[in-house]
Amino acid sequence: MVPTADLSTVPIDELGENARKAFDCWRRTSVRERTACLARLRNLIIDEMDAIAGRLTALTGKTPVEAVMTEIIPAVENIRYLEKNAARVLAPEKRPTPFSFRHSASRVERHPWGWVLVLSPWNFPFQLSVVPMATALVAGNAVVLKPSELSTQVGKMIVDLFHRAGFPAATVTGVTGDGAVGERLVRSGPDLIFLTGGAETGRRVMAAAAERLTPLLLELGGKDPMIVFDDAPLERAVEGAVYGAFANAGQVCVSVERLYVQEGIHDAFVAALAARVKTLRVGVGMDDDIGGITDPRQKVVIDRHIDDALKKGATLRSERWNKGDFMGPVLLTGTHHGMAVMTEETFGPVLPVMRFRTEEEAVSLANESPFGLNASVWTRDLAKGRRVLSRLEVGNGAVNDVIKNIGNPHLPFGGVKQSGFGRYHGPEGLKAFTRGLAVMVNKGAARRELNWFPYSRGVYENLRIYLHMSFLDKPWPAKIKGLWGFVRAFRRIQKEKKKTHGR
Repeated sequence: MVPTADLSTVPIDELGENARKAFDCWRRTSVRERTACLARLRNLIIDEMDAIAGRLTALTGKTPVEAVMTEIIPAVENIRYLEKNAARVLAPEKRPTPFSFRHSASRVERHPWGWVLVLSPWNFPFQLSVVPMATALVAGNAVVLKPSELSTQVGKMIVDLFHRAGFPAATVTGVTGDGAVGERLVRSGPDLIFLTGGAETGRRVMAAAAERLTPLLLELGGKDPMIVFDDAPLERAVEGAVYGAFANAGQVCVSVERLYVQEGIHDAFVAALAARVKTLRVGVGMDDDIGGITDPRQKVVIDRHIDDALKKGATLRSERWNKGDFMGPVLLTGTHHGMAVMTEETFGPVLPVMRFRTEEEAVSLANESPFGLNASVWTRDLAKGRRVLSRLEVGNGAVNDVIKNIGNPHLPFGGVKQSGFGRYHGPEGLKAFTRGLAVMVNKGAARRELNWFPYSRGVYENLRIYLHMSFLDKPWPAKIKGLWGFVRAFRRIQKEKKKTHGR
């Protein structure tokens, strides 16, 4: 089977039918068989690390170090997590059964959805394709990957890796095309949709999915705040801000896009920050820090945000240059929430800084955003850090660190507000690629159940005693007395049964 299908020649219905047929076979495999394929995939990725990193650098403009650090390593770590934990997380889970449901046992089973449509972005085309694909597959689903039109070659490489790792061809299919192709796929009847993209794309996908009530997981954009208090470890916070804002040239959904610094250290912090920004190296060499802009159209947004901020009173504390695929890192101070750079997703190498006075003001400013993906709080007082973080309207956060929390495969990842909903990574993410089946099995030992017909006054009184015994707060002597009443009521019921049924 050709790894990537062109929808101009392959009907969508046929694509879905093939995926569903593949799912019917794949779902019958054991978790052990699936994780064996994942192990081969993991080893393939590591063995071909240099080739993969080189391809990512050439196609996306990443630096070689970032290609390995932010694409390959997170993918491999998540695959290893799935290998070690999938069997446990997906195993049936026993649940308690009420006393009134005696002779029954309860549990929750996890079953795959069917075929999953993965719509992946261009900023991290390897990691953000491989991880949801691997998670869906180990849960027993078939997968159709639709990468961004800017990442077609990366998508082909990924599908080929999965096939060489032993995943059946029809179980992993790739589809090329633009947004219109993606929209047709959404409407083609997948059983689950996983999208990583911008908020506007999320709205369109959600509207299309609503036609069939197709469940979906949306991992959308952010406008992530970094809050630096007076007592923060200054040198570490400066390094964190530089990395958080300029990693992958700022093309990260969890980039630091808003930096709030408490007034007591604001000036010293900005001076240290400006000095550090000057040392950053731009290019795609092994020793470069900041790579290129993957989508040339994004430059228009970046420049518009910088121009708007400068027009409204912000100060440029760095150089500003734009050459070919590259843009120099930009540091802005004196910013406020009347500027687009503080309210809209920039998705580029721009760091706007704003001062604050109190903890309350910092929390209010951070939450004054339609987005809620990630956040970081910087302070030597860890109790304060955790307290402030708990008040922020985000799905993920860190104290004295930045971005890296998304890389922990044991933690769920996802946003709130316009940053999407649903979680992946960790046990929550694995379960998201399955549907829960609540099961209660009766041993069939009793001829009838207490709730079955016929009803009578005796049944009514029996229910009264059951409520008092089981749920009413009262001392044990009273409960014991009630138990005797329960026995007497039960005896009355038995007598009425004999009269009713003649036995």
